[in-house]
Amino acid sequence: MNTGDTAWILISSALVMLMTPALGLFYGGMVRKKNLLSTIMFSFSMIALISIQWIVYGYSLSFGPDVHGLIGTFKWLGLSGVGYAPNPDYATTIPHLAFATFQMMFAVITPALISGAFVERIKFSSFLIFSVLWATLVYNPVCHWVWALGGWIRNLGALDFAGGTVVHITAGFSALAFSMVIKKRKGFSTVAMEPNNVPFTVIGAALLWFGWFGFNGGSALGSNGLAVNAFLTTNTAAAAAGLTWMAINWLYRRPSAIGMATGAVVGLVSITPASGFVSPASAIVIGAVGAAISYFCIMIRNHWKIDESLDVWACHGMGGLWGAIATGIFASKAINPAGADGLLLGNGALLGAQVISAAVVIVFSFAVTYGLAKLIDLVLGLSVTDAEEQVGLDISQHGEEAYY
Repeated sequence: MNTGDTAWILISSALVMLMTPALGLFYGGMVRKKNLLSTIMFSFSMIALISIQWIVYGYSLSFGPDVHGLIGTFKWLGLSGVGYAPNPDYATTIPHLAFATFQMMFAVITPALISGAFVERIKFSSFLIFSVLWATLVYNPVCHWVWALGGWIRNLGALDFAGGTVVHITAGFSALAFSMVIKKRKGFSTVAMEPNNVPFTVIGAALLWFGWFGFNGGSALGSNGLAVNAFLTTNTAAAAAGLTWMAINWLYRRPSAIGMATGAVVGLVSITPASGFVSPASAIVIGAVGAAISYFCIMIRNHWKIDESLDVWACHGMGGLWGAIATGIFASKAINPAGADGLLLGNGALLGAQVISAAVVIVFSFAVTYGLAKLIDLVLGLSVTDAEEQVGLDISQHGEEAYY
């Protein structure tokens, strides 16, 4: 047991927890003022709901003893048997309970990320039911595949340091699937839907950037040199992506605050799977390319006229996909001996494993989410009524207003 490692993981857990309400501000600033509180509630409610799901059975399904490389058992139901002693399979210098707590914060933010796809038009009750089912049927299995002892993607040799595949690919492609089921907002593509509070979005992005040091740095599972590398590559990629987005924005019109904030978040997404395997110099390339990919994916989504409201697919799905591929290109055992060398160091097999794992997770996440959304729409209905949408979800779903 190492007290320094334990302290760092507890701090990192708190940093990652902060990211979820920060996401609420980031998303909330971009919607119309009649839907601000509703959008923040999507994120805030996940802290409570998924925390309980995780303790009751989510952690056990994700990290419990392996069943055919696909899922964990119910051995740790209610965190039974998850105590103060380290678990030799996952983190040998911190309490098992600290590891479970840190991982819980990842599970919390992932369904909150998806909410950006359907803000301003979904029933709050349907969102809550979807989130629990999605966490159980998508997040927990994919988490097991990638990170658990015996998981098939882990056995394949694919790398995901802090959740590029587990968090961002699953959330991004699930968002795309959901947006294809739920009805579009009234006036989509014909009526201007201006953001209500740009400073909220910028503050949210800054807090996400801050919290991401725990997201990636904490994934070293110790207070050590690897945590330092992840910390620095995280900041570097965010900086490179923010500057790249600003430059592209400038070419087309003017450099916007929302644009630079979005670019920084995309850089954070892109470096997530690679942060503990690549150098700071590589992080510059990963962040810059990630920003360019996401920027032009937003243009593609607009061309398709898909109402995926806050571009979760373009930013998280495609940013996470690029990050997974980039890991296969830039990874170096000189940075992390527990990882592998990538394509640039002569190991094309890692890139192959990254592509296979990402492709399977994309198809799985998209298909299961599409089915879940269809089922909930059939049984309960996903969308609010036209009148409720017109008055806004703050009043129609929560009975309050952000601005009186």
